[in-house]
Amino acid sequence: MSLVSPACRDALQHWLESLSALAGRSENTTNAYRGDVTDFLSFMTLHHSERQGLAALERITVSDMRSWMAQQRDSGVGARSLARKLSAVKSFYRWLAEREGFEPTAVLSTRAPKFTKKLPRPLAEDAARAMIETVELQSASDWVAARDVAVVTLLYGCGLRISEALSLRLADAPLPATLRIVGKGDKERIVPVLPAAREAVDRYLRLCPHPNDPNAPLFKGVRGGKLSPRTIQGVMAKARMQLGLPSTATPHAMRHSFATHLLSAGGDLRAIQELLGHASLSTTQTYTAVDTARLMEVYNRAHPKA
Repeated sequence: MSLVSPACRDALQHWLESLSALAGRSENTTNAYRGDVTDFLSFMTLHHSERQGLAALERITVSDMRSWMAQQRDSGVGARSLARKLSAVKSFYRWLAEREGFEPTAVLSTRAPKFTKKLPRPLAEDAARAMIETVELQSASDWVAARDVAVVTLLYGCGLRISEALSLRLADAPLPATLRIVGKGDKERIVPVLPAAREAVDRYLRLCPHPNDPNAPLFKGVRGGKLSPRTIQGVMAKARMQLGLPSTATPHAMRHSFATHLLSAGGDLRAIQELLGHASLSTTQTYTAVDTARLMEVYNRAHPKA
């Protein structure tokens, strides 16, 4: 039997649907929220020895919240993950309180655990180039090697997320000078495509043995289906071991390297924000790990009194 009451399940489903329709949350985000809130509601059922209907949720106390957080930490949930779970629970409660007309202070006043925010680590420029070259050596099949090079080149050359690169369709090829990318929250952006990226994709398509249906994924797995992100993650893991690079040399690190190398070369932070598809400039500034020396250099060069 489910630990979550039917009324709570229905409320949770309506909230998730509103997130998708009104807030533009991705499927991965809503699935994560579903799991986080369901786990929270299941805990409260066990904690109070009865399934929590909507009326019972209105009576959750600060003590209940402390018990849940303590149980999470005892289960090995890290501070960062617990902060994410609490954020999902608060968001659900804020929506539920407006809908049902109760006071959600006990939940909303709960403080998230402190944690040090980790900055993604970019690869050095020579390491990024070496990664692309070494990825090509990981497969005995010419077309698979060309495919992997094309994907990683798009990540580094265009700053795409792995999900964005693998969402391209055959109808998008041959790649134009600019691509219209739909990123997180259905936010659209225009991304320039380097000649090297276009050439890598063209080479892959010439070698790919599978049918060229325009509606099919651009990048295919060995059986012709959509390529899995884990395949590229695995290929890069093998390449970084051969190059002696750290475990942070992942597909996402190629996107981060794209932004960091543009910034180091004098790129404008606002322009990089647009290329990455970030809603907030502060996100871009954190993401690109702008160092103090770089900021001081810009300040000294640009400020009238410097």
